[in-house]
Amino acid sequence: MSHHTHAPEIRRAGLADAAALADLGRRTFIDTFGAENSAEDLLDFVNGAYGETIQRQELDSPHLTYFLAESAGVPVAFALLRSGHVSPFVDDPTAIELQRLYVDRAWHGTGLAQRLMAECVRLAVAHGAGSIFLGVWERNAKALRFYAAQGFVVVGSHSFMVGSDAQIDHVMCRRLDD
Repeated sequence: MSHHTHAPEIRRAGLADAAALADLGRRTFIDTFGAENSAEDLLDFVNGAYGETIQRQELDSPHLTYFLAESAGVPVAFALLRSGHVSPFVDDPTAIELQRLYVDRAWHGTGLAQRLMAECVRLAVAHGAGSIFLGVWERNAKALRFYAAQGFVVVGSHSFMVGSDAQIDHVMCRRLDD
């Protein structure tokens, strides 16, 4: 981490973080998927998923938990967990969904994603979940490798809309009681 002066602090996000999460979500999503999607589909998706009002509503939900990583007060990564919904491909009714895990490109390869994942797993275990699951785009090879290294296995797939483009996400699951 020699090129970064401050190791990021990870904390639970609160309502005051809505604008920062919206900005970071838009930026990292476009950065990650911009080259593979039309500008129109990308804009349609981020406008429906990221905005201060949207993140404020998510932060206010009892089923959603955001973790925010900041370096010197600057948001550089986040994760979003969702309880109360289980994929039909996951045979554990206690499972918690890792809905988003995004890291600013400048922080790729620093171990920050692993630290965020560890926080998510800790929270899931604390809430009595036996599994954690997620959806990841079948064409996102880097993310697929990361999740496999974190102990996730593909258990199914579903369609995920980015604007008007139906894409295939692999549903991956990791048991937490192993």
